[in-house]
Amino acid sequence: MTTPTAVPYLLGDDGIIPNNPDLPVLVYPEVFKHHPHKTEAIFNSHGWLNSWTNGVFSYHHYHSNCHEVLGVIRGTVLLQLGGEQGQQIRLNTGDVALLPAGTGHKKLSASPDFQIVGAYPGGMEYNTRRGTAEDRQKALAEIPEVPIPDTDPVNGKAGPVHTLWRRGTLRG
Repeated sequence: MTTPTAVPYLLGDDGIIPNNPDLPVLVYPEVFKHHPHKTEAIFNSHGWLNSWTNGVFSYHHYHSNCHEVLGVIRGTVLLQLGGEQGQQIRLNTGDVALLPAGTGHKKLSASPDFQIVGAYPGGMEYNTRRGTAEDRQKALAEIPEVPIPDTDPVNGKAGPVHTLWRRGTLRG
C-alpha cells in the first residue's frame, strides 16, 4: 500500500481564531473514496479514538486542547477553515481533513445526505472554543502544549503526520 499524500494549508491567526502557528491543516483527497464506510474503523485502528458520526457545526469553533480528524463518509460539505478570513475547502465522500489544535472550522453548506466521522489522537477529550476573548487567552496557552500524535489517522506509522507535522517543516 502506498502512503497517501496530503495537501497542507497553513492558516494564520486571524485575531479571533488562533489557528495553529506551526502545523498545517492536512487534506487527504479521495483517500477513502472506494470504502468510506471503513473510515471510522481505520481511524480507530490507528489510535484515533473517541470517534463520532454526525455533521459539523454551522458556527466558527475550534479545539485548543487536541487535534481532530474529519472523514466524509457520505455527501459533500463546504467548510470555512481558519475563521472569517480563512480558507474555504470542499470535501467529498472519501476525503479526510486533519485539523491541528486551534484550527477554526465551520460548515458553510452541505448536501442533504452529508455525514462525517470525527476522532482524536489517543481518544483525547476535546474542548469547544467559539472565539471569545476569554477562550482566546486560554487557547493561546493550550495550543503549543498539544503533542504531535504518534500515528497518522489514515496510514498509521507512516504518512503526512510524520513528515508534514514536524515542527518548523513549513516555516523553515
